[in-house]
Amino acid sequence: MVQFAVALPWWGYGLAFGAALAFAWLAYSRVSVPLSRSQRAIMTTLRALTLVLIVIFLLRPVEFVQADGARDSVLAILVDVSRSMRLVDGADARIDRARVLAADLQAQMSGNFQTELLSFGETLTRTEPAQLGADARRSDLSSAVSALADRYRGRRVAGVVVISDGGDTSPEEAGSRRALGVPVFTVGVGSVSAVLDREVVNLTAGEPLLAESSVDLSVSLTTTGFGTAPIELRVSENGRPLDTRRVTPPADGVTLHEVFTVSPAVDRETLYTVTIPAESGETVVENNTRSVLVAPQGRRRRVLLVEGAPGFEHTFVKRALGRDTGLEVDSVVRKGQNEEGRDTFFIQAASNRAQALSTGYPTKRTELFEYDAVLFGNIEGDFFSRDQLEVTADFVATRGGGLLVFGARSFERSALTGTPLENVLPVDLTDRRTTAARPAGGGTPVKNAPALTADGVSHPATRLAANIEESRKRWAALPALASVAGAGGPRPGAQVLAVTSDGGGLRPLLVTQRYGHGRSMVFAGEATWRWRMMLPVNDTTHERVWRQFARWLAGGALERIEIPPTAVGLPGTTEAIRVLVRDQEFKPVANAEVAVRVTAPGGEERAVPAALADPAAGRYAAAVRFDQPGVYRIVADVRRGQENLGSTSRSVLVGGVDLELAEPRLNEAVLRRIAETSNGRYVREDQAATLPGLIQQSDAGQPPTEMRDLWHNGFSLAAIVLLLATEWVLRRRVGLA
Repeated sequence: MVQFAVALPWWGYGLAFGAALAFAWLAYSRVSVPLSRSQRAIMTTLRALTLVLIVIFLLRPVEFVQADGARDSVLAILVDVSRSMRLVDGADARIDRARVLAADLQAQMSGNFQTELLSFGETLTRTEPAQLGADARRSDLSSAVSALADRYRGRRVAGVVVISDGGDTSPEEAGSRRALGVPVFTVGVGSVSAVLDREVVNLTAGEPLLAESSVDLSVSLTTTGFGTAPIELRVSENGRPLDTRRVTPPADGVTLHEVFTVSPAVDRETLYTVTIPAESGETVVENNTRSVLVAPQGRRRRVLLVEGAPGFEHTFVKRALGRDTGLEVDSVVRKGQNEEGRDTFFIQAASNRAQALSTGYPTKRTELFEYDAVLFGNIEGDFFSRDQLEVTADFVATRGGGLLVFGARSFERSALTGTPLENVLPVDLTDRRTTAARPAGGGTPVKNAPALTADGVSHPATRLAANIEESRKRWAALPALASVAGAGGPRPGAQVLAVTSDGGGLRPLLVTQRYGHGRSMVFAGEATWRWRMMLPVNDTTHERVWRQFARWLAGGALERIEIPPTAVGLPGTTEAIRVLVRDQEFKPVANAEVAVRVTAPGGEERAVPAALADPAAGRYAAAVRFDQPGVYRIVADVRRGQENLGSTSRSVLVGGVDLELAEPRLNEAVLRRIAETSNGRYVREDQAATLPGLIQQSDAGQPPTEMRDLWHNGFSLAAIVLLLATEWVLRRRVGLA
């Protein structure tokens, strides 16, 4: 088909050719030499033909023709050879059915394309049907499809066929990388539901707090094909049996959730494993086990307690926190004023930090940022300078520290309203309404007595015992407080952990929120010392409450040098280990030297180079290969010139879950997404016979064409020259210059 390469609307073409004809007519409408009608018509026609040809050539007339070597186009056939393809959920194993499908497709399409059979698992490899075996440790479907662009660079690719069960253990979502620009046809091999399987779907450890704290292991499990038969869950700690529980699913295919409360070691990593014993006839047993590594708590957390005046509350809170071996507590108490009218303070702090507290509160960022949490008790907002409040806001948002404000005096009059801390707090200080979330279990608590909400029942800051029920009982047994301040209504996104009654409606008592990298908390109660004095002498609930508050607030604080968590599912993978480096003000450091040492489970140590990956974040990265299952220890030593900035370490569990055999059912969603984003089609294996027809009907089945210019030749130039020469000769004969 012939068309112009320069695309114009229809009126654009008319305007171009009309202009050419108009200029030709004007050229001979008025001349200095008398012309006969025939002479004028001939020369006008020659000029018009010349101008029309020039317009045509400028618009580039082209035609699309079948390209040379159309049958040399490649049709790539990719077959999944990961271990999930060895599962038998039909007459034969998945890989055996995939082998037959690939061989048949090659035979049918070889007359139209150059077919190439490739296997993919960890890598993309050319193969033959007889060599296909399901031995790859993982299936990197995303990388396999993307790697085709590099493999066939410079060659014409008609389309791609992927034969797989949809399993994808790559870190990126399949189909999210750059497109190939050709249709991808996916064939799903496997069963969507006809699988006898029991699986530990997920296992996570709750937020680790400080020494002597419990941790919740949250387990998700499912069963398919076994109906409502009971499931036995076994929990082990470092290989030692710890707990066993039997759960009964309400229906087949339902996901169950269970929580185990454990006490990990305080000085070393603890490995927890959850196992479902294998059942007779189960299709896959590798997904019956998952493990999670709980890291030790590390250094003691530093807490700064600032009180507006001496009293029972300060004494009891200071004593409760001071007896916690996981906390290092500095305290400042305003005693009164001296003869000059200046505030005086009673300071208890480490010698290297006492000087910074001589005026009652740190004035420099570096001094305040040495702490992990700050507690303000019964102290007015005007006690602090605006600079100190701004630094405190940065302490929460940038440093990742925790802030707790408590005591009625902290909320009197304008309090912190209009200060840089106003938005940091989880309550709206200008909203003194008494609306609050209902207590867990409903009802109205006794006036000024605490009552946990649904969020508070399971929140780590309010856990007072190893299990949730015992923790709830402890809170319910606490006496009423002396009073509760109207701190304000909770902000959007804040969590109300406890409420109380003022004799009428409900008031928020304990409210928390995330702010920037840190956490903030408001406790509106007054005289928690009553929880110590009005209960038996051996009851330590008061101490536990304040320790949990401080632990939760300080536990999320950032470190100057840290290695963020890294998930490594299977051995044989290479992961980027990140190291974040910050200075004393917790600003990113982009000119450090980071040395990474990796110790394998067998004890072998090797050095891995680290390079700056993100200057704005102070992030360095090292590519580490994890070849064997087990616990790796990673240490990062950081220097800047001659200055030693410090070291940090993290343990990484490799092989805690076999992702390749997790969720062994056919994952049609992944295969459909790949096909749809490339204008291909998805079919199941029993519909594979329609695949050749679908390929032929698509762009992949059409012979490739190329665009050829029709004007780019010697005849075009000759025609222009001939027309101009003829017109020139005629003009000379009639006497025109």
